[in-house]
Amino acid sequence: MTALCGFSMFGLAMILAATPPSFWRFLAETGDVTALGMAALGSSIGIGVAGQAAAGAWAKEARAGRNLSFTYIILVGMPISQTLYAMIVMNNMRSVFANMDVTVAEAGLLLGVGLATGMGEMLSAWMQGLIGAAGIRALSDGEGKGFAFIIIAMGIVETVGIFTMVFMLGMIPSV
Repeated sequence: MTALCGFSMFGLAMILAATPPSFWRFLAETGDVTALGMAALGSSIGIGVAGQAAAGAWAKEARAGRNLSFTYIILVGMPISQTLYAMIVMNNMRSVFANMDVTVAEAGLLLGVGLATGMGEMLSAWMQGLIGAAGIRALSDGEGKGFAFIIIAMGIVETVGIFTMVFMLGMIPSV
């Protein structure tokens, strides 16, 4: 059994060694674009959720004959920042692709950095949108009270996006 396992590992190593560099570059670049795509998806969902809550709150304010609150725009727009954070990571990853040797040698790491960045930013933006939506409903029902607390709650989840960016930037191999 051990001999069979060793032979399989040897066979796998031979296959991986024979894989053309273009495949490894493709794998590495997949991580690059995945980071931005997943972050943009999360930002879109977060903005959409908060935007729906804002539209409902504006309708409620209009029915009551009150001025429409501009404050909601701030909460709707906050999840966009995670797309920017992913773009910063993506641009730093792109600098590695100029060196084919490093790209091929670190393809798995680059794919992992892209996936981790994408997931971290996507979930941070999505959750920020959910907090923003709840905050908009709270502001609407509470006649504008509690805005600072909502910003703090959204800032805490924003910190997750910032940490994701900073930690993943540190994982990118230097060329």
